[in-house]
Amino acid sequence: MSIDTYKTHGAFSWSELTTSDPAAAAKFYGALFGWTVQNMDMGTGPYHVAKVGETSVAGIMSPPPGAPGMPPAWGCYVTVDDVDATLAKAESLGGRTLMPPMVVPGVGRMAVLQDPQGAVLSVITYSSS
Repeated sequence: MSIDTYKTHGAFSWSELTTSDPAAAAKFYGALFGWTVQNMDMGTGPYHVAKVGETSVAGIMSPPPGAPGMPPAWGCYVTVDDVDATLAKAESLGGRTLMPPMVVPGVGRMAVLQDPQGAVLSVITYSSS
């Protein structure tokens, strides 16, 4: 049975690399995995969308404004039905919100949380359009 990871609560749906040299990372991973990379402007700088065939599988970007010392790292997104409810539940279970909900135009609403052991995870509710 196949699920739509962009609509299924609890499904891992996106991976994203934040690094100081996104173009070099796109070249490296493109050669390593055979990805093609499409560049887009997200308003805060270039965003590199990695594809396997015609399917987008990951993004590569510079650290967001206000986080220039952030070390290079891959992050994962989990689809949720309601970002606010998920953050509230995470906090009730001992987690905390690291980045409050924000709208990514044309994509959806997302936030970043941290579990009680310190692991970081992004949650997102995708736009229906």
